Amino acid sequence: MAQAPRGAETTEPVLVVVPTYNERDNLGPVLDRLHKALPDAHVLVVDDGSPDGTGELADERAAADERVHVLHRTAKAGLGKAYIAGFRWGLSRGYASFVEMDADGSHAPEDLPRLLDAAGDADLSIGSRYVPGGSTVNWPLRRQLLSRGANLYSRFALGLKVSDMTAGYRVYRRPVLEKLELDEIASHGYCFQIDLTRRTADAGFDIVEVPITFTDREIGQSKMSGSIMREAFFRVAEWGAQRRLAQLRQLLGR
Repeated sequence: MAQAPRGAETTEPVLVVVPTYNERDNLGPVLDRLHKALPDAHVLVVDDGSPDGTGELADERAAADERVHVLHRTAKAGLGKAYIAGFRWGLSRGYASFVEMDADGSHAPEDLPRLLDAAGDADLSIGSRYVPGGSTVNWPLRRQLLSRGANLYSRFALGLKVSDMTAGYRVYRRPVLEKLELDEIASHGYCFQIDLTRRTADAGFDIVEVPITFTDREIGQSKMSGSIMREAFFRVAEWGAQRRLAQLRQLLGR
């Protein structure tokens, strides 16, 4: 599949990768809204063996709609591994753009055309809650403080000028995923988003942030946990130390 140049119109379908675990009640409405907003989009549901029947529902949708595909995994192995599996699936099939989208309805499919437009002039387009025009809806104060604190901490530790590094609504152009060493990515939880952001920036790709409204889920439970937060804290500290050491060596070597 040929790659369209930046800023050009393309009829090539994008691949929206949607990881799922116990999202049966949310998945159908999200797929309906997505295909209403972007009829040509292809969707890959990556289900981690959901016991609530999410995988079976995805199979039913795939059987009735050629735009929907399903990748079944046998264990709940984390967000990062689910996305990497989805990226590999799409790369092997020639997709030019890859979308990360949550299955719980917090990411409005209606915003996707704007994210894709922005990706025409950049390599990574991030749907941001923390740039002018971005916002959150129905989020408890504790979650808002945790999210903003995590982003401030990550920006300071890594020295990157990205306002929403933990954002999970984003578009990657194919060359980014082809260049990044996906086998080296060990982050599993939400720090996966921070990890890919820093790797994309370090590889010299352009990153743009697009304001979105993030709406907290109405059905089901958040997958956030203490272990996920601890993983992010310590990994970001490690990455930050590595970046500072590399900068110091470069400075001393001049």
